[in-house]
Amino acid sequence: MGVEPENTLRSFLHAERAGMDALELDLHLSKDGALVVMHDTDVDRTTDGTGAIAERTLAELRELDAGGGERIPVFEEVLDAVGSPIQAEIKDAAAARALAGVMRRRDLAGRVEVSSFHDEAVAEIAALVPDVRTVLIASRWGTDVVDRAKAVGAATLALNVRRLTLETVERADAEGIRVIGWVVNTREQLRLARAFGLAGVTTDFPEIRRMGRTSA
Repeated sequence: MGVEPENTLRSFLHAERAGMDALELDLHLSKDGALVVMHDTDVDRTTDGTGAIAERTLAELRELDAGGGERIPVFEEVLDAVGSPIQAEIKDAAAARALAGVMRRRDLAGRVEVSSFHDEAVAEIAALVPDVRTVLIASRWGTDVVDRAKAVGAATLALNVRRLTLETVERADAEGIRVIGWVVNTREQLRLARAFGLAGVTTDFPEIRRMGRTSA
């Protein structure tokens, strides 16, 4: 997030206080199978450590500073700290089964929407968690992106707003698939999202909510 250390409890609490409709977070598996909340596959950019998340245990990851003294959280910590709906992005397809286990145990299908760039991860979570809402994410895509979403049962497409076209939005609408745009961080990008009639947007800056309804 643009105003707090990203993917930390502090950032999620800030976004919730700002009135976001939902909170988006990113999930990886640690070496010992914990669902770790972090965007990158390694810890280099956002902590004082180095190396891949998958090569460190949760205890080792907990020793790192994720910014301002914040620790790297695990998924269930965030669930317990905030009351908002959550969009959980599976950054590593291997995390789908672990996430499914938590969602079934805590009956989270109504609160947690699951997204991924990986078609197979979206399909897998849908098979493992009845009634889960899923989102297929794409940065670059071809004319088949709507068909891909249909094939994996995704109710929503999350598409790079800088590459979005009205044709894609209209094709998705015709198939009953919602489209949200990412990342909308400027007034101009918000205007574009409104012009396309998008179902929502994601942003790094919760204060953009003053210009419209958003999620972060």
